[in-house]
Amino acid sequence: MIRHIFLAAMLCSSFGASAQDAAQTDGDKYKVVLENAQVRVLEYRDLPGEKTHLHKHPQFVVVAMAPFRRQLHLSDGRILTREFKVGDVMYSDGESHIGENVGTSPTHVLLIEMKGEMVTRPAKD
Repeated sequence: MIRHIFLAAMLCSSFGASAQDAAQTDGDKYKVVLENAQVRVLEYRDLPGEKTHLHKHPQFVVVAMAPFRRQLHLSDGRILTREFKVGDVMYSDGESHIGENVGTSPTHVLLIEMKGEMVTRPAKD
């Protein structure tokens, strides 16, 4: 029993620890469009049935350029299914995952990754 718990803990910790930069793990799918001190903008494309390797994103905003459906296999074992229409926008605090196109159409998104500390500004009246 202890051996199984230890093995499960090692797998979970290695899943998160081995997460790498998406542009490096899946350079055939991610293209860096712009990078500066504040943000990195990635264009992502894939085809139905394709999967990414394990990778990590910091805080990001995703903009759907085409409709698609995909699953995200998160480092904590959860599987999220997301479906987007053209123009949908979503924010995430960041995550490590393996992505899989489970739909019938190609995925095409712009992903804006934030760099450094996020600064919130008071709303103007």
